[in-house]
Amino acid sequence: MHHAPRMSKVAAPLVAVLLMTGLSGCHWFKKKNELYTQSAETRPLEVPPDLDRPAVDKAMALPASASASAASTAPARPQAATGFAVPADRDAVFAKVGEALAATPGVQIASKAEILGTYDVDYMDSKFLVRVTRAGDGAFVSAVDPRGLPPSGEAAGKLIAALKAAIAP
Repeated sequence: MHHAPRMSKVAAPLVAVLLMTGLSGCHWFKKKNELYTQSAETRPLEVPPDLDRPAVDKAMALPASASASAASTAPARPQAATGFAVPADRDAVFAKVGEALAATPGVQIASKAEILGTYDVDYMDSKFLVRVTRAGDGAFVSAVDPRGLPPSGEAAGKLIAALKAAIAP
């Protein structure tokens, strides 16, 4: 009887190792599906059906508004010409525009930015920018509001016409 307990001391760890190896479950997680055996770069991309193409049901729907109908009944204002081209260097034209603005009665230059090519002017109770930009081989002188849009009112058109007469005769 002495011999049996020794066998159990050796057999118990051996049985435990065999049991752990047999029941470890590594074979349960084996990748049998072909999609999972490929690398992530070669797997096909799955896109949900609603993300396949853009929704076009509201693409051309125009909202009905009262302001749109009121704007269509208002008389159209003639848009004043707010720019002209000069066949000269932008910096030279910028200097000439500054001289012409200073000589024009009623014009107050609030500020100027030579790098941007703009003069911030106040003329006939309207505030707008006179901008000189490079255009092809020459320069283009135009009037814009602070947002960069054509200014409303007739002051900008009158000032641009005066500048055109003084600079590009």
